[in-house]
Amino acid sequence: MKKKTQIFIIHGGMTFKNKKDYLRYLKTRKISTKEKISWHGRYLKKKLGNSFEIIKPRMPLQDNAKYSDWKIHFERYFPHLRNNVILIGNSLGGIFLAKYLSENKFPKKILSTYLVCPPFDNTLPGEDLVGGFKLKSSISKIEKQSKNLYLMFSKDDKTVPVSQAKKYAKKLKNAKIIIYKSKNGHFKISSFPEIVKMIKDDMKIK
Repeated sequence: MKKKTQIFIIHGGMTFKNKKDYLRYLKTRKISTKEKISWHGRYLKKKLGNSFEIIKPRMPLQDNAKYSDWKIHFERYFPHLRNNVILIGNSLGGIFLAKYLSENKFPKKILSTYLVCPPFDNTLPGEDLVGGFKLKSSISKIEKQSKNLYLMFSKDDKTVPVSQAKKYAKKLKNAKIIIYKSKNGHFKISSFPEIVKMIKDDMKIK
């Protein structure tokens, strides 16, 4: 029986300079009783079908993330991964993958890496990017480890502006950088047909 292609998704998160800022955020953030529907949830599973195995771990302390914690948790999954895995990092998950793959050797062959609205540095308009999520000056190792590398941004994203895409473009010469006119700001979308098509296309040239 042919084994399914694995898709490993790392969700977004937030970082804070200190506990005081984190507690202020907890006390003032908007609360909703509505179910959160995201493109990397049931939609992706439904559209890709049974030939894929989607792995979506809950990373530690999502709302007050530390890179060192996420690295430990991420590496725990390595024994369960197979060659030609597809990696997807959304927002903070995107810069996490960028940092990890630029500093460490991934133990399996990576078919594709998708970094969706990943911040590049701590020049974001609305929040601090701290907690160890800082890229080194050279990140070229990412390209060497992934057969296909895509970075996706949206022009109306106020959380991770398109200026961050330009910074990645200077460092990654072979990456495909895609800028959409609108993805409801910070990719707050319930469907993402473009990434589904791209994943299917990647499978054809595997």
